Amino acid sequence: MFFNRISSFITNLKLTSSRIILLGFAVPILLGTVLLALPISSSSGLSIGWLAALFTSTSAVCVTGLVVLDTGTDFSYFGQMIILLLIQIGGLGFMTFSVLIAVIMGKKIGLKERLLIQQSSNSVTTQGVVRLSLSIFLITFIVETAGAILLALRWANELGTARSIYYGIFHSVSAFNNAGFGLWPDSLSRYVGDPLVNIVISLLFIVGGIGFTVILDLYRKRRWRDLSLHTKIVLITSGLLCMAGFLVIFAIELFNTETFSSLSWSERFWAAYFQGVVTRTAGFNSIDIGAMLPASQFFMIFLMFVGASSGSTGGGIKTTTFAVLMLSIVSTIKGKTDVQLLKKRISQDIIFRALAVLTISLGVVLTATFLLSITEYAHPKDFLALLFEVTSAFGTVGMSMNLTQELSPLGKCIIIITMYIGRLGPLTLALALAQKNVKQKYRYPEDKLLIG
Repeated sequence: MFFNRISSFITNLKLTSSRIILLGFAVPILLGTVLLALPISSSSGLSIGWLAALFTSTSAVCVTGLVVLDTGTDFSYFGQMIILLLIQIGGLGFMTFSVLIAVIMGKKIGLKERLLIQQSSNSVTTQGVVRLSLSIFLITFIVETAGAILLALRWANELGTARSIYYGIFHSVSAFNNAGFGLWPDSLSRYVGDPLVNIVISLLFIVGGIGFTVILDLYRKRRWRDLSLHTKIVLITSGLLCMAGFLVIFAIELFNTETFSSLSWSERFWAAYFQGVVTRTAGFNSIDIGAMLPASQFFMIFLMFVGASSGSTGGGIKTTTFAVLMLSIVSTIKGKTDVQLLKKRISQDIIFRALAVLTISLGVVLTATFLLSITEYAHPKDFLALLFEVTSAFGTVGMSMNLTQELSPLGKCIIIITMYIGRLGPLTLALALAQKNVKQKYRYPEDKLLIG
């Protein structure tokens, strides 16, 4: 019944798949805003206000993690559970939940619905998309449960049984969905040198960030030579970026008196590792981001902009986009007409799509940073902090140089829009706002143009 009503509503509106995805994220955001604005959601018993509720709801659904209020102290248990539900819906996508409901109720999923699932999950074809959606639920349940158990066991002596279970579940769901919401005011800084917390949290957001199609491909094939090109590129690129993040941050912050100097060598290792990999879109932090050196902060902006992988719970331009662009540059320099990797040729359509994603993404980040530099004129901020904030919002990362709560109301609105665009994906938004494709009846003659 529910799935049929959704299908009927979609058909009557005659919306494109891209516009349905826009609507699919907007509706939970608005519902979450209403619920979080209720006095019952606040720990004080008073409404947090519509803007704060909208910001928190958008950050949760877009699995970003930027906050204007402290999740653990300013929200009641009811409010925290609403945030957790919004994170789960936003991380997995509304169509994945619709598929589950339809399967439970025994409803048939038609071609139109399969096409929508294909686009929302970034699948190559419609074949097996329903099975993929059900597999996503199974993977999510297994991974989040395992993470929650390990974290609960770690915090049992410190927090008590009931509270440790609650904290374990909350942080496991938040980490796997790359949301970065935490229940401690200092995020995970108190566990900067804790191996178990660092490993469990990082594994959760790394697994959530490589994408469900990659996880299933690894499970089904298990041998490197049998894996798809997409899986291989994701694993190679993700591994290199994580390694680069660790090495660069460790080298730069090693003698920073405000971050690493007070830590033991073991804690420095874990801090560099955690901040090097978490920048990929998870949003937790184990050291003060605002106290890091500008070189580290700038490199983190690059990592946040690249983000996670396609079909994952993370944001950014995606690792595959970055890899294709780098390979295209190398091929151009070498004078090759084809872009090749691992004895496979990448089509021109994919290269053009990657260029479109990069161009639109840069446009969004630069425009939002420009607008933020105008709206925050009354309280001048360091330009790097503004760029960091915008990139974090666009990449749905959630890290901040202690700026989010100080933003003006208009500045918060800019960040809200940036988070929404980042979660949807710049190309999805562009296709949703564009008119229907018009078939050209003629073509103009080709001419030469100087480039570079």
